[in-house]
Parts: sequence; C-alpha cells; structure tokens
Amino acid sequence: MVFIISYTFFKLLSKIICALPFDFAIKIGRALATFLWFFVPKKRKRLAQDNIKICLGVDEKESARIAKESAVNLGNILIEVLMFPVLKNTMKDHVKLIGLEHLQNYINSAERNGRGAVIMTSHSDNWELMGGAFAQNGIPLVGVAKKQKSEGADKFINEYRTLIGMHITYRSGVREMYQLLDEGHFIGLIMDQDVGRHDGVIVKFFNRATNYVTGAASMSRFKNVPIFPAFMHKNSDGTHTLEIQPPLYVERTKDKRADIYKMTQILATLTENHIRKYPAEWFWLHDRWKSVRIEFTPEEIAEFNKKLFEN
Repeated sequence: MVFIISYTFFKLLSKIICALPFDFAIKIGRALATFLWFFVPKKRKRLAQDNIKICLGVDEKESARIAKESAVNLGNILIEVLMFPVLKNTMKDHVKLIGLEHLQNYINSAERNGRGAVIMTSHSDNWELMGGAFAQNGIPLVGVAKKQKSEGADKFINEYRTLIGMHITYRSGVREMYQLLDEGHFIGLIMDQDVGRHDGVIVKFFNRATNYVTGAASMSRFKNVPIFPAFMHKNSDGTHTLEIQPPLYVERTKDKRADIYKMTQILATLTENHIRKYPAEWFWLHDRWKSVRIEFTPEEIAEFNKKLFEN
C-alpha cells in the first residue's frame, strides 16, 4: 500500500510539474528547497560549512552561502527529474556536450574491440541529467544506482532514468557491470562519496587524507578499458554544460594496488579541480570525511598525511 501511494504521488507530481513552464517550475523547486533548508539539522549544516572553510579557505559568510546554495540546488535536481518526460525530447538543447568526440573516437576505434568503458563523475550540478544527456547522444550508458529506501520512489526514479535512455544496475551488481562492459556499454560511476575503510584507499583530496572509492580504477584495470572523466555545471540561462575529458588508462604493472592507487589519486584531483570551479554545485551536506574521522586512528591519519605530503 505504501509502495503504491509513494509511486502514485511522484507520478502525479511529475504530471503537474510537466504542465508548467520550465522556469516557473524551477522557481518552485528552489523555493521548496530553500524552505526545507531551515529543517536541516544544525549539526549537519555546521559540518558542511566547516568542510567548505577547510577545503576552499573561505570565511564564515561565504561558507554559509555555498552550503545553502548547494542544498537549494537539490530543488533544481528534483524538478528536472520530474520533467524527464518533457526534457527527453529537448535534452540536446538543455545539456550541451563538450568533448563528445573523445567517446565517439573510442567507439569507432579498433582498440574498443566491442568493449565499453568507464565514465567517472561526481555529485555536482544535476548528476541525474548526465545519464540522459549521454543516452540522447548515442552513448549506451549504464547508471550505477543506490537502491532507495522507499520502494515506490525507487521504482519511480529508475522508471524515469530508463525513460531517458539509461540502463540501471545497483551498486551490488558488480558481476553485471563487468558483463555489460564486455557487451559494449559505458558504466557511469559517481566517485566522490565516502566509503567504508575496507572499500577505499587514502588519497589527497582538498589537501586532506580522504578515503576514496577505487571502483573506476579497479574496473578499468581488470577489463583494460579507458576511464572518461566527465563533469557537468549549470549555465546562467538554466541549461547545463557537460564536459567530457580525454580517456585515462590505468597502468598494468606487477603492482596491482599501486596501479589502482595512482589512478584513484588522479581521479580525485580531477574531481577536486571541478569542485573548486563550481563549489556551490557540489553536495557538501554529505559527510565526506566520516570514515576517516571514525574508522581510522589519529596515528594512522598522521602517517597517511606524512606520506601524502611527502609526494
């Protein structure tokens, strides 16, 4: 019953939003997110602002502005997802792609040999739109999603992701991801969230020891396929620009761990560079350094910092 109610609610809401002018709908989303900002726990707001100050070197006022704008951006994301039935027909106008030739050159190359590749990105701007932008430009993208707690919401979001041309697999479906790579699909991985101690490696991210997921590097090395970093930002007119960078290749030496670590550090640095350009578009409310704070001892972190800053 709860499943039916939540799914029906999102479908009805989407129908209403799709009937509105785009700019007006976005204003509603931002107003809703601004209202909900007041209900975000003070502890979480403080965490976000402190991380912004440490990472970007800004003052209290600027860190508060960036934290709030980052949260309000979720309103934009919600509205654009609800408008997927409309945006699927105008995706090429709504999201401008720069560097698409990097993907097209790989697709048409003998090197590909029928295999896919990894697309690495971050929780910046509207990451849900990225899948649609790739799919509508002929890139067979597979989005790796986290299962929602609400079954109705999970069914709705995956139905809408499929609507704009994506294939979805869950994070637990590693075997399926490798099979899809062999079949020529491009696996989209969002690489900037915190992971457990045993699921990542410690790299330098915003000049801090940070536990970073190794999925892209591991998958690339195992299947010998390239990684295409891709980041999106919002334009002043409400559209978006998706920039695709040239392919990166993981070395395949005898030291597998070193190969994966080296590429993970490169990807972390590229992500940091993008966030520094568009800081208010990154999701700062996520507790990015939780595992470092909780799962590692101060002595371990001190040792990590020593090694990171010696290099």
